[in-house]
Amino acid sequence: MGKIIAVSNQKGGVGKTTTAVNLAASLGDRGRKVLVVDFDPQGNTTTSFGIRKKSIRNTSYEAVIGQCRLVEAIVATDFRGVSLVPTSQKLSGAEHEIADMENRSSRLRMQLLTVKEDYDYILVDCPPTLNLLNINALAAADSVIIPILCEFLSLEGLVEIDDTIKKIKANYNPRLEIEGILFTMYNSRYNLTEMVVEEVKKYFPGKTFRTVIPRNISLAEAPSFGEPALYYDKKAKGAKAYQELAEELDKRVRKKKN
Repeated sequence: MGKIIAVSNQKGGVGKTTTAVNLAASLGDRGRKVLVVDFDPQGNTTTSFGIRKKSIRNTSYEAVIGQCRLVEAIVATDFRGVSLVPTSQKLSGAEHEIADMENRSSRLRMQLLTVKEDYDYILVDCPPTLNLLNINALAAADSVIIPILCEFLSLEGLVEIDDTIKKIKANYNPRLEIEGILFTMYNSRYNLTEMVVEEVKKYFPGKTFRTVIPRNISLAEAPSFGEPALYYDKKAKGAKAYQELAEELDKRVRKKKN
C-alpha cells in the first residue's frame, strides 16, 4: 500500500509545486509508481507536467465533489512512473460546494483510498491557504513535506503550518506527521540562510531533510516546457538535488516499513 504525502505550506512561493513535480519525477525515475494530485486551483502542477487543461474531462474538482471516481480523473504523463490527477480553475469553487456535503473534510481521503494500493507514493500539491481544500488534503495524508525558503519570514510560516498540522491531528487525522521540512532556494553564501537552517533544526529536531534545494534556473525554466527539471536538464543542480531528495525519502519510508 502506498504512502500519501501532502506538500504543504500556507505561504505561497516557497516551492510547493516545484517540489511535488520534481520529487514525483525523481521517484518515478527510481522505479516507483507515483500519483500526483493537483489540489491547487492555480493548476501549476498540471501545467508543469505538460497537460493541456482544455483537453481534460475529469479533474480533482469533479472527484472531490463526487461527480466522478478518482480513477476516472487520472491521466498518464510522459514521464516514467508518474500519473496525474489534474485540476482546473473550477476547483476554486469546490470549497463552497462541499461545505454542506456529508464528510466534507474527508472527501479527498475517501477518493484516494480507492487507489492507494496501486501506487508507491501519492503526492498532493496543496493550495497556499488554510481552507477546506487544504484541510481535505491534510486529512487524507499520512505525512507532510513542508518546503520553506531560507528567509526569516519563513519561520513564521513554519509555525503556522505546524499549528495547522496539530489541529488536523486532533480533529481529523491522528496519523498525520511531518515527513520532513525541506529548505528551498538554498544559497550557502548568505549568512541568513545558515541562521534560518539552524533555527529550524533547533525547534524541529530530526524533522529536516538532509537534502537542500539550491536556487537553480533550470527549476524555474522547466515548467514552461511542460517538463520536470530531470527531463529538461538532467545535469542541472536542481534536478540532481531532487534526485537526492527522492533517494533520501525513499530510504526513510522503506526503513519505517521494515
